[in-house]
Amino acid sequence: MKLSSDFFEIFAIPIAWQVDSSQLQSTYHKLQQEFHPDRYASHSESEKRLAVQTASLINQAYDTLKSPLKRAQYLLELKQIDASQDSHITSDGAFLMEQIELREALSEVRDSADPFAALDSLRSGVESSYTEQQNQFQAQYQDSDFDHAFNTVAKMQFSSKLLDEIEQLEAELEDL
Repeated sequence: MKLSSDFFEIFAIPIAWQVDSSQLQSTYHKLQQEFHPDRYASHSESEKRLAVQTASLINQAYDTLKSPLKRAQYLLELKQIDASQDSHITSDGAFLMEQIELREALSEVRDSADPFAALDSLRSGVESSYTEQQNQFQAQYQDSDFDHAFNTVAKMQFSSKLLDEIEQLEAELEDL
């Protein structure tokens, strides 16, 4: 395998939004076994170093392709659009207001009568929005509407981060 290969090529799958997650995982495990650095312990230093670099590239490719947000960013990157910028914010005012309201709701979860129910409700709404954003991205990407796809990725960043914060708060509440 060439280290310069793109992530889709590494996993022998077509460049597309939709990926077969079971095929991705299966290929990942095969590649990890084949290129695991321990298998190269008795080889030359350069072969060991290449094995470590290859295993690292496989891990990075897998993490990127399994994550909807990272996969969307990567697809745009393949079109020479840098969508990984955390500084890009959507200009959709209604969306931004909704994000403020969701953040306020998250900050009030601890004070609610049933924090876990409040978190579940919040998570459900955010997951629904995130799924809708992914569907929008898919349609925009397929239509080569990269400007709108770029803005949709900015929205996906908000949703992904909020889902991470919901999981973090849930873990904190479970530890109490």
